Amino acid sequence: MARAVEDFLRAAGLPLQDANLEGTPERVAEAWVSEFLDGYARTPEAALGETFPAPKDSSGELVVVTDLRFHSMCPHHLLPFTGRAHVAYVPRSRVVGFGRLSALVDCFAHRLILQEDLARQVAGSLARVLGSPATACIIEAEQACMRLRGDHQRDAVTHAEAYEGGLRRDGALRRELWARLGARR
Repeated sequence: MARAVEDFLRAAGLPLQDANLEGTPERVAEAWVSEFLDGYARTPEAALGETFPAPKDSSGELVVVTDLRFHSMCPHHLLPFTGRAHVAYVPRSRVVGFGRLSALVDCFAHRLILQEDLARQVAGSLARVLGSPATACIIEAEQACMRLRGDHQRDAVTHAEAYEGGLRRDGALRRELWARLGARR
């Protein structure tokens, strides 16, 4: 990867002997491997980790964690997007620690992924791994593609939502989720 970055810099006509570019290929490769693409080495099961018995009589009650900060890379232009994820699920028989929800978001965010797919992967994994009857992931992001290219929409914020199970079908449960999200503002 470092060799490819060096070739890229050379093809761009940059002077590789510039003191500020010394070691750049290695630094770029390390950042991509350890911070931008490390999600490929993780599974949703590993990200969610240990599960615990759900509290008795918690059937139908939402667990919501908001404002999980993340960064990712768009696969179209290899430009970053950053934002906040809001994750919700209804426990069936198992729950996870709140920090594990952030790890799940990063499991997928640290891949080349579209914002819409990030939301779908998180919601789908919660449904599958925890057996949750209702899950959601709502992503608000700032896309470098929009902010730095084309029309230069520097203030644009993009939103993507994904729902599984009861949160897809049950309007009242979805309204409850959105009421909680609105209350945090």
